[in-house]
Amino acid sequence: MSPQANIPKDGLYLVHLSIHGLIRGENLELGRDPDTGGQTKYVVELCRQLGTSPDVARVDLLTRLVADPKVSSDYAVPLEPLGGNAFIRRIQAGPKRYLRKESLWPYLDVFIDQALLHIRSVNRLPDLIHAHYADAGYVGRTLASLLGCPLVFTGHSLGRVKRQRLIEQGTAPEDIENKYRISQRIEAEEKTLESASLVVTSTRQEVREQYEIYDHYVPDRMRVIPPGIDLSRYSTPDGTESDHPVAAELARFLRDPAKPMVLALARADERKNLVRLVEAFGSHPTLRERANLVVVAGQRDDYRTLPSGPRRVWQDLLAAIDRHDLYGHSAVPKHHKSTDVPVFYQLAAASNGVFVNAALTEPFGLTLLEAAASGLPIVATRDGGPVDITSNCRNGILVDPLDPVDIAGAIHTLLEDPIQWREMAKGGLLGTHEFYSWETHSRRYLEECSRHLPEGDTLLRVTTGERKAASLPIVDRMILSGLHGSLTGPPESSRELAHILEASRANVGFGILTGLDLEGARQSLTELDLPTPDVLITQLGGAIHYGEKLLRDKAWTRHLRFQWQPDTIRSCLADALDIHPADQPGLQGEFKITYHCPQNSRGIHAKVRRLLREHKLRAQVTGSDAEWIDILPLRSSKGNAMRYLTLKWGLPPDGMLVLARTAADATAIRGNTLAVVMANHDSWLNRLRDYPRVYFSEKTGIDALLDGIRYYQFDSNPRIPADPIPEEENPDS
Repeated sequence: MSPQANIPKDGLYLVHLSIHGLIRGENLELGRDPDTGGQTKYVVELCRQLGTSPDVARVDLLTRLVADPKVSSDYAVPLEPLGGNAFIRRIQAGPKRYLRKESLWPYLDVFIDQALLHIRSVNRLPDLIHAHYADAGYVGRTLASLLGCPLVFTGHSLGRVKRQRLIEQGTAPEDIENKYRISQRIEAEEKTLESASLVVTSTRQEVREQYEIYDHYVPDRMRVIPPGIDLSRYSTPDGTESDHPVAAELARFLRDPAKPMVLALARADERKNLVRLVEAFGSHPTLRERANLVVVAGQRDDYRTLPSGPRRVWQDLLAAIDRHDLYGHSAVPKHHKSTDVPVFYQLAAASNGVFVNAALTEPFGLTLLEAAASGLPIVATRDGGPVDITSNCRNGILVDPLDPVDIAGAIHTLLEDPIQWREMAKGGLLGTHEFYSWETHSRRYLEECSRHLPEGDTLLRVTTGERKAASLPIVDRMILSGLHGSLTGPPESSRELAHILEASRANVGFGILTGLDLEGARQSLTELDLPTPDVLITQLGGAIHYGEKLLRDKAWTRHLRFQWQPDTIRSCLADALDIHPADQPGLQGEFKITYHCPQNSRGIHAKVRRLLREHKLRAQVTGSDAEWIDILPLRSSKGNAMRYLTLKWGLPPDGMLVLARTAADATAIRGNTLAVVMANHDSWLNRLRDYPRVYFSEKTGIDALLDGIRYYQFDSNPRIPADPIPEEENPDS
């Protein structure tokens, strides 16, 4: 049976996630900043092409809504059609203003809850979720684990690789951590790779040299599918390019505009190596007399007002031009439109020039394909995408990006050899159409993805038995609490809570979130003299039960079996570390393995996680402190179980009030939910102290819960703070 046979008759519903940067359907501001680069263009073009496929019913590209006077109002429009069945859907998560990607991490759980609300409004589960970059991987992993659909991941650039190269350049590890939150990014990438059914890469080098350094490197799940380009935008010179305003703008800089053009087009980023290109050009004995250097490096008015990274690049770039006295021999335009980009290539090709991408690292190299489709030979870095592109297209020379002599020599070779120039120009034109059209890319993409599609699912359908057992269809909000350590207190407090629950029963449900198994939870309910809750979530999210008869949610049970190998995990950990299976009643479960650690077992959670990854076992390793280790299925957690309830029963996330005490509760309170943290809480929860929807009570047990109910007015007319989490102070400094 062909992979295409798996595609539903009514077509696929695909969700793509690209959270950072400025994303719109037309006139992408590529190079505006480090976050608005080739990734944004790739994602937009891929979604647009997929939206035209007869096998695809709907494509939603979910990104962050930005309402900031410093950027175009386009980015504040919630819905933007891309053509066909594809749409950009913008979701508000965190401050409305534009933030760099390193500042987005605190807001990703809110993005998850907002994305779930959107998906529920579609009234159809996605057939596939594709996450682009680490931040989207964090979001996509949770969405896919909740919804039971396959996760596809494209890293675009990877944190471990970035950290290695920054250290090689002399950047201190603590500076890397502070600026890029690199550990958080790498852990998100590891967990995304662990969960992904398919990893789409652009080049073979990505697989061999970049993903290979990750613990969850599994080559069998990786496919090289070179990105496409919109070939209708790029063409060989036809004579009209010389009349374009771009030609006049470049002529302002150049003493002899008719000379061959050495063109570089990239954002002002140190990794793009533009300063070394200027050094190479300026140091060569004849290049300045033979050609003109044109560097198009994004937009600027006064480079001194740019962020520190681009500002430093521009300062060094202009200094290099001055040092080599390239005035009249070089052009560095301050502004250009996206529609001008094809003209730059045409002007360079018409002059028998060369396109240069000497980036220190180049995961793919979209500009190389644009140049090739314009009939322009290339000089490119001997790294990543250029290796595959020149192998397929036979259209350029690869160089050592750290060697200015090598860069200049390759440029000079192409300019001085018209026969080789013509052969490479022809090879680029033929190769881009054969290997890099969007039609080719999307066809291969759907072929690979269709191999991983689920065979139908009833995950969110409410059965007749569940509807009879649960009171959830009639409530619009719910209180969730742990057991021992949470629902304890004086008799008068217990009576007050019982009265509130009884009086508001028409609107407010009551649930338990516990790490105990079902029997342990039942015993605790009896000891605490508590009634059977509407919902009982046990094993830290491993099982969900409804009503007096504690009817188990079978769909959730099936859902958690994905990649869960408890016996193999126990065998792997047996005698491997100084940990022992917990023998206290109620701590072990079908979907929860608990170990006890000796005192002073520092770093034990990381050691367990590393050991499981070495054995390619896909599971979560959690624990409130160094004393306990809990191992759960990929799809389990208190937060996932709670979000599943909101999806299945139509409850709003901000209709859930959670009493939190341990770090295990964090997954349930970091998004749009309401929370009250009792006074005797785990220290980890102090990280959430400033969150408007996380109320820190000075009381404990039932009294803390009552305090939270009063704070949010939860039993009458709920008071919901506008923002789920605070805006960071100076996040872009």
